[in-house]
Amino acid sequence: MTENAAFIITQITNPLNLLLLLAGNVIGIVFGAIPGLNGTMAVMLFMPLTYGMETGPAIIFLLSLWIGGCSGGFIGSVLLGIPGSPSSVATCFDGHPMAKKGQAGRALAIGMTASFIGTFFSAVVGAILAQTVANIAFAIGPWEYFGLCFMAITMVLAISKGNMLKGLSSACLGLLLASVGYSPIDAQARFTFDNMYLMGGLGMTVVLIGIFGVSMMILAHAKGFDPLPTVDNSMIKGIGIKLSDIRENIVNISRSFLIGLGIGFLPGMGSGLSNLVAYSAAKNNSKHPETFGTGNPEGIWASESSNNASIGGAMIPMAALGIPGDSCTALLIGALTIHGLEMGPMVFRNSGDIVYLMFVVVAICAAVCFVLQAVGMRIFPQILKVPYHYMYPALIVVSLISAYVDSSSLYKCGMMLFFAVVGCIMAYGGLPQSPLILAFILGPTMESNMLKAFQNTETVATFFTRPISCVFNVIAICCVFSPVLKALYARFFRKENKQIAHEELKLNGNK
Repeated sequence: MTENAAFIITQITNPLNLLLLLAGNVIGIVFGAIPGLNGTMAVMLFMPLTYGMETGPAIIFLLSLWIGGCSGGFIGSVLLGIPGSPSSVATCFDGHPMAKKGQAGRALAIGMTASFIGTFFSAVVGAILAQTVANIAFAIGPWEYFGLCFMAITMVLAISKGNMLKGLSSACLGLLLASVGYSPIDAQARFTFDNMYLMGGLGMTVVLIGIFGVSMMILAHAKGFDPLPTVDNSMIKGIGIKLSDIRENIVNISRSFLIGLGIGFLPGMGSGLSNLVAYSAAKNNSKHPETFGTGNPEGIWASESSNNASIGGAMIPMAALGIPGDSCTALLIGALTIHGLEMGPMVFRNSGDIVYLMFVVVAICAAVCFVLQAVGMRIFPQILKVPYHYMYPALIVVSLISAYVDSSSLYKCGMMLFFAVVGCIMAYGGLPQSPLILAFILGPTMESNMLKAFQNTETVATFFTRPISCVFNVIAICCVFSPVLKALYARFFRKENKQIAHEELKLNGNK
């Protein structure tokens, strides 16, 4: 342990490594804030530069890119209403309405504080429990993963603002879009119509930016632009929020942190799922759920503390099992392999210093991002002063560039515009977008695990005979039929109250 501590201190105090850490965080924040870009893309683009570095500096630079991208994703969601990645989708729901009300500084302050809390403490918990918690994830099979995805999709139907049928329709549409391309087991082409561009499926960037971002700009233009929000930075004192704000939301933060950490250490899940589940949990447990989606700070606390908590959680299966928790950890495993490190159960014995260096770097990057965002918090809201007729065309150009960079194909740019039209139709019909996005994200994982489960057994009963899987599936079914169950409960409870009142009245009459 002493040798590990000495190695970590040597690496962290190296001036070149500190410069790489600062540069990586700045680049990551920029990538995270720009719609269509994210920390994963930053790691992908800059990873070749680390091949000639030593292991310590390479890890520090790549992790700082990742943490900066995850922490900076809320900036675009708050200021522009366009999620830069699936992990920032739920932040749009209340972050952008707050910015429209002139509370952009407060929304950014909540986002950066929640990001710091989620990242820092998840790194601490990950370092302490990496070897123990990984055994739990390793024991979970495809039945449990299917149940978790099923439960997550049905739980987010609570965001459908009371119309369960429209929420289910949106989720089914998301599952349909997720099935485009080759099937995961037999590699049969589905819904491709002999189009080579659809063989690999629909890109996440194309669907996400098209339905959320471009459609929002089209609808805003059609309705007529609202007056520019008033941006008054003179009201921002210190970091923009008080300690009392954290105390008031401590239950929400703790619950969301645990959701993010738990989902993060499940291989293949990650922040794209955790932020929506945490948002749904916050809304269901709120005293005023009707205010969600109109600028409720609780939604930002839930989304940002959960998606950043998934960082430390995702590092647990990466280090202890060699299994990526999300797409970025998959890239990091590849980069570490190039440097001669093989992630897995033996890594703590063979390269424990490197593993604990990773957790320490994540914790330090959380603090660095917090400071950088606190400094820039008074500058970021100035974006809202740009007139809409200048901002929206520029954003559409950036969106088209993002779609092209993601696929190197102009065809996908056209697909993004098509999904923008789909988003407009959904808004006209009152269909919520969140169930569609979550179903699209989880659809491939849900399908592949279902097929793996049926390869082991041909009966559906297995999904209910395994305890953890049974719990997930029962919760999911109850979520789907929750309106019926609530109506039956209310009817029974009302009938029982009437009967009690009648008996009391009869008893008083006899007296």
